[in-house]
Amino acid sequence: MPGAAARPVRLAALGTSSIAWRRTLPTAVRTPEVELVAVAGRSPDRAARFADAFGCAPEPDYEALLERPDVEAVYVSTATALHHVWAERALLAGKHVLVEKPIGTTAEEARRLCALAEERGLVLRENFMFLHHPQHAHAARLVREGRLGRLSAFRASFCIPPLPADDIRYDPGLGGGALLDVGVYPLRAAALLLGPGLRVAGATLRVRASDGLDLSGQALLVSPSGVLTEVAFGFEHAYGSSYTLWGDRARLTVTRAFTPPPAHPPLLVLEEQDHEERFTLPAADQLQGSLRGFAEAVRAGGGPGEAEWRREAVALMRYVEAVREQAVRHPVETGEAGDTGNSRDTGDIRDTGDTGDGGPDGDRA
Repeated sequence: MPGAAARPVRLAALGTSSIAWRRTLPTAVRTPEVELVAVAGRSPDRAARFADAFGCAPEPDYEALLERPDVEAVYVSTATALHHVWAERALLAGKHVLVEKPIGTTAEEARRLCALAEERGLVLRENFMFLHHPQHAHAARLVREGRLGRLSAFRASFCIPPLPADDIRYDPGLGGGALLDVGVYPLRAAALLLGPGLRVAGATLRVRASDGLDLSGQALLVSPSGVLTEVAFGFEHAYGSSYTLWGDRARLTVTRAFTPPPAHPPLLVLEEQDHEERFTLPAADQLQGSLRGFAEAVRAGGGPGEAEWRREAVALMRYVEAVREQAVRHPVETGEAGDTGNSRDTGDIRDTGDTGDGGPDGDRA
């Protein structure tokens, strides 16, 4: 019927994580473009609690969920090391996939998943929520319009306080570490604003002396046009989530780059030598934007735009691997790295913002 709305995408949640409980599934059930039909976790009791809270069917295990004929797409929020495993199984089951970032732990895992999605004609996207916030398009527009002059530098950071000692992000076997958890954000922002072809020029990591887990770090990159890029990330800091684009006429700072709450009006600050201009933009729910974009891609049957999503996912993991390869590592004892048992609860760093500014609740399947 002309003008009729597309039928919602029937979505299932694979993984009963903190971010699924507090943000993704509550947002999904109020997003008209998706219909949550089922959930599965490692614990049947936990899956039943999720199903009761969000009005969908519980499944006893992941395999049973993937066998459901009424499930068109799967949201994967397992531990990081298992993202590629269950995304691959979902694709093999003929399901479109929205997977929590990062898509895998290596570039090879990312390449394999993206090749499978292309082969099967299925949508595969990472749930990088910040990419769907309009503030970044506004920043890019100011650059294109010449407000900053010739761009020469980009600096970005995403840092959070120490986590509870038992947090999953301190487990190397489950894909823990600051680089994969928070470092991918500023790296992805650099690719978004500077384009493809970034090269890693050097890196440093503070690592846990007991097992080498990265607790924080910095990396230097350069774009094909010569924009010098510096990114910082870690679990050892007061909260910070911002980036700055710097040209020969002005610099522009996005003050809450990665986790603006849905009701937060973003602030962009443009500084010239004798003038400062502040842009307060309308609030936007970037998580709902991610879900809507995914559903629209599924209903459109993928299309040429999905190839770009796949290329960016693989490129990001190449940057991650280059940082690992080039990093100078400085071992620190647990006490020096921060007493992880004394951190404060300030929300979820994968969150678009509840009441806090990022913090300790990781993906727990």
